[in-house]
Amino acid sequence: MSLEKSELNINGTSFKGVWIAIVMTIGTSIGGTVWTASSLYSRLEALESKKIPDISPLRENLGTLGTRLDTLLSQQEKLLELNTDVSKLANEIEAMKGTVAKAEIIIEDIGDVDGKIKTLTKEVEDLWQGMDYLSNPLK
Repeated sequence: MSLEKSELNINGTSFKGVWIAIVMTIGTSIGGTVWTASSLYSRLEALESKKIPDISPLRENLGTLGTRLDTLLSQQEKLLELNTDVSKLANEIEAMKGTVAKAEIIIEDIGDVDGKIKTLTKEVEDLWQGMDYLSNPLK
């Protein structure tokens, strides 16, 4: 028996097989929709019956945490500034090391200046004494 040839009589009204299939499809769709809505409604009722815990201590902790995070961020910014300053100082120290090295080389080249000056001073005094003696040998 095919769907096209089947027929249903209800109170003198006959329905062909195609119309029966359409009515059954619409009916099962409506039934499925009602069942889904009922299931969703029961789930919502179950959620509404649950008690929501008090989160005020959590709010206080979150506020404290937010304050601490702000403090950490400001401290981190200060540390980054200090890091920049330390890098600049390190560069300046390296430049000073070069200057000190040059000064040490100059001092090594000069040698014992104090000893040489004392020697020259002694020689000049001796020369003056010699000139004094030559200018007045009887003295």
